[in-house]
Amino acid sequence: MSDRRKFLKQLGGTIALSSASLTGFAAMEDHERRILQAEKRTGPNDKVRFATIGMGIMGYNDTRTALACPGTELVACCDLYTGRLDHAKEEFGANIVTTKNYHEILDRKDIDAIIIATSDNWHSTIAEAAMRKGKAVYSEKPMVHYISEGLNEIKTQQETKAVFQVGSQRVSSIAFKKAKELYQAGAIGQINSIEASFNRQDPLGAWQYTIPLDASLQTVDWERYQAKEKIKRAYDPNRFFRWRNYREYGTGVAGDLFVHLLSGIHFITDSKGPDKIYSIGGTYYWKDGRNVPDVMSAVIEYPHTKEHPAFQSILRVNFISGDGERTTTKIIGSEGVIDLSNEGDGFIIRKNKMAVAPGIGGWDSLTTYTNDMQKQLLDAYNQKYSAADKQRPDLPGVTYQAPQGYNANIDHMNSFLDGMRLGKPIVEDAVFGFRAAAPALACNESYFQNKVLHWDAEKMMLV
Repeated sequence: MSDRRKFLKQLGGTIALSSASLTGFAAMEDHERRILQAEKRTGPNDKVRFATIGMGIMGYNDTRTALACPGTELVACCDLYTGRLDHAKEEFGANIVTTKNYHEILDRKDIDAIIIATSDNWHSTIAEAAMRKGKAVYSEKPMVHYISEGLNEIKTQQETKAVFQVGSQRVSSIAFKKAKELYQAGAIGQINSIEASFNRQDPLGAWQYTIPLDASLQTVDWERYQAKEKIKRAYDPNRFFRWRNYREYGTGVAGDLFVHLLSGIHFITDSKGPDKIYSIGGTYYWKDGRNVPDVMSAVIEYPHTKEHPAFQSILRVNFISGDGERTTTKIIGSEGVIDLSNEGDGFIIRKNKMAVAPGIGGWDSLTTYTNDMQKQLLDAYNQKYSAADKQRPDLPGVTYQAPQGYNANIDHMNSFLDGMRLGKPIVEDAVFGFRAAAPALACNESYFQNKVLHWDAEKMMLV
């Protein structure tokens, strides 16, 4: 209870609101309810024993997140670089099992769940094998390397009934949930467009990750890493430690970052996905041998459905942006915009609604007509519209900020754990995950093929 009181104390002053539809009291009440649920989430028989396959940046991050959730225990780690396995023991204890062969992890009877944080090209293969072995799976995004893998992975999940969650954490963010509530309440009128982007301006953000001094064929299982590749290449530390730069192992900025943007968009709008996708890009600055763009833009069109009216999304990633590190999602409607800040920790709603009267004069063709015609038009206009009709409504906006110390990653991992323990619906299951991943990967295909692609969001296939 002391942790609960400490967390609730942090809430004070973190929520600034100016809308009757969202009050500070209600937000604090919601946070308290979440914490009380977390306290009651686990009992002595609810421990989840898990293993992580792929101990890179996200592997360590996901492992720490899982261990921060009540009732979890790390049993084993798998990676193809010896140094990361050695560090796992340093970080998580000498008793954990370490191996370079993920099959040894899946064969263990004392493991309930698997975190998959490998290079993208291994996500689907390991996920399907894990589900067939009776393991729950938390798969980093994108859940597939190729669009062609998606339906089979969904089928595997449905056949095995395995608990399966994809790791785009913003769909569990309290800020995105609050934004969704207000969007669905009509806070911005009718949606028509979305602008979403990731900007970065440093080498690490552009995936020029540090390579260890002992990287070699003695410390890296290069043969196992390339086991799925048709073309076997000579050992290259860049392709192993900076795999995101190569389409053979990663999915470029689209699979890494567009998929986050699309996950958030689909969550808020309840969309199943777009029907038309076109992207352009290039390698404009980071000419380091990568074969994926460092700047990419996409125009994605969503048709009218029962969930939402037609709208378009413009997505962009810029790895050499003079604007600095910045993430934005702006959901634009006929009467306002929901502007989500970096990583979904908060948002602002700005309201703008047109006056009833259409306006006359100013930057208008009125003044090009004869004086007599101008008078007739003005008289008719003033007779038709009242003074109130001519004024834009003064509508209050909303500012929301998640509490200090809040971590959407924890909520996302707890959704996965609740699915295992309590059978609760998964917030980002295989179908949702694929419907976000496939349009993102289609952006890559559009770029490389230089053409518009058409997507059937209902059937989840290219057409």
